[in-house]
Amino acid sequence: MTENVEATAHDGTEAGTPEGPGGYAAARLRLLNEETRSGPPRRSALSKLTDDWLAGLAAGAAGETGTAGYALVAVGGYGRGELSPRSDLDLLLLYDPSVAKERVSALADRIWYPVWDLGLDLDHSVRTTAEARATAAEDLKVQLGLLDARHIAGDPSLTAALRTATLADWRNQAPKRLPALHELCQERAERQGELSYLLEPDLKEARGGLRDATALRAVAASWLADAPREGLEDARTRLLNARDALHLVTGRSTDRLALQEQDQVAEALGLLDADALLRQVYEAARTISYAADVTWREVGRVLRSREARPRRRGLLGIGRSGPAAAPAERTPLAEGVVEQEGEAVLALAAKPERDPVLPLRAAAAAAQAGLPLSLHAVRRLAAAARPLPVPWPAEAREQLLTLLGAGEATVQVWEALEAEGLITRLLPDWERVRCRPQRNAVHRWTVDRHLVETAVRASGLTRRVGRPDLLLMAALLHDIGKGWPGDHSEAGEVIARDVAVRLGFDPADVDTLALLVRHHLLLIETATRRDLDDPVTVKGVADVVRDSGTLELLHALTEADALATGPAAWSNWRASLLADLVKRVAELLAGGEVPEQGRRRDDGRGGTPRRRGRPHRRPGARPPCPRGTRPRGWR
Repeated sequence: MTENVEATAHDGTEAGTPEGPGGYAAARLRLLNEETRSGPPRRSALSKLTDDWLAGLAAGAAGETGTAGYALVAVGGYGRGELSPRSDLDLLLLYDPSVAKERVSALADRIWYPVWDLGLDLDHSVRTTAEARATAAEDLKVQLGLLDARHIAGDPSLTAALRTATLADWRNQAPKRLPALHELCQERAERQGELSYLLEPDLKEARGGLRDATALRAVAASWLADAPREGLEDARTRLLNARDALHLVTGRSTDRLALQEQDQVAEALGLLDADALLRQVYEAARTISYAADVTWREVGRVLRSREARPRRRGLLGIGRSGPAAAPAERTPLAEGVVEQEGEAVLALAAKPERDPVLPLRAAAAAAQAGLPLSLHAVRRLAAAARPLPVPWPAEAREQLLTLLGAGEATVQVWEALEAEGLITRLLPDWERVRCRPQRNAVHRWTVDRHLVETAVRASGLTRRVGRPDLLLMAALLHDIGKGWPGDHSEAGEVIARDVAVRLGFDPADVDTLALLVRHHLLLIETATRRDLDDPVTVKGVADVVRDSGTLELLHALTEADALATGPAAWSNWRASLLADLVKRVAELLAGGEVPEQGRRRDDGRGGTPRRRGRPHRRPGARPPCPRGTRPRGWR
């Protein structure tokens, strides 16, 4: 499109006239090439330049056709004044019903065709106010676009009337429209995935993208609920800036941040490299996603309370709300933590400034109950809770392990703590892996989310090991070294040792955790890359793990790690190889002999499972071991 604009700017007599298409094209090109102006100032200037040009087109067209009683209105992203370099123009030509349709059609042609001649994408419609409202009532996307309607040219009273009517309709229909909008957002998230974990994210459509930010504006306009404002506008601005740079780099109207363009986009934004770009984009997406989660919970709470509120007739027969509903029931979950209206909140008597363990206790209680932590509770904890002493008291360590052992419910609670900075306050080394991308198609998550997902998977394997606490901590820390240069296993061993001491594990457990992190890839790499019939292979693993307890921990950690990585990282074949290796090492550690090289354990089909690639029997579940302690709620 850049070539078309340049050609138009120099191929006609209008090139020197600012009001003509050529003049607009030249001015637009100069603006986009200004290196000193970018971000919101450039989007605002581009919108203003386009407004002036379209207003001139509309005025000239109205004069030529003798048309009055019309208004040219910007809607959607253009209505918000957020034109990116290759954004399409969303325009509505509004007209009074008294104007002849032939004149309106002629007016529209004289506005639309110059836009098309410049090669600009145009989303246009021609309607009366009544028709616009009727269309919006049938099409939620149209109604969302009209919420951002902005006057460009013609009769401003028509635009003002449309805005007033649209907002009134939206607020009156909010109890029906907002659930539909939420469903639309969920369907889009299922199709596009989560922006904050994708290697090639769609900045607009993916969960946590610009569409969700727009949906939050619509919720606020309904007056039913509002999103957490802190950091939200900055997050939206960062995504818009990334889209601007993407448009300029590619010369196309695209929202997908493809791998081959990320270095150029990063350079255009003044960032170090593509990883820095993705990390910035991921952070913005998480802010929007978290705000959306909180907002939609509040919408649901408000709508449920409205449905439950009794109605009674007033003195004049006009329906009005009945007496105020009774206070919501509060069910105790843990010391200082209660459940209220589907969320975990702080008890009235809670004193976070005097109870440094309360953030972890609240998080553990919420996860065990399968509840989200309320926004107010998390923010109060972040603002008032004192730092934990080092080493941590036993209760703090137990609550962290209980949180990690809660399964899938751990994720939303962990994200709430992270959104308010509590995770990096508790575990300072977490900052280096937070939102860090993994440029490997096998990995589904960022480094930090992968660690949490590994803990989630490990929580389902705790009955196979004698020390579930060590398994969960190793799961949380096994890739912590990826935030540092060099071999992540070696760096992770040092970090894991420091973290374990900080959390108050005894010296023997510190050594075990350090070993698990350092060698978390040992079993899977040995099982898939080495000859298991070679005695040196089995003895080498045995020399590292040293005892059966560590072996069973490493086995469970390996499986949890693979399951949390993605579908390509785990299979029946890999499970069978791993089980075969673990069985051989366990026999050697139990005092057995290393089998001589060349002796094979036949699978009944003329070969070993590894050589034939056939699934071997998976290891059976081990009963709980009496050693160690199990935090509450572990399976």
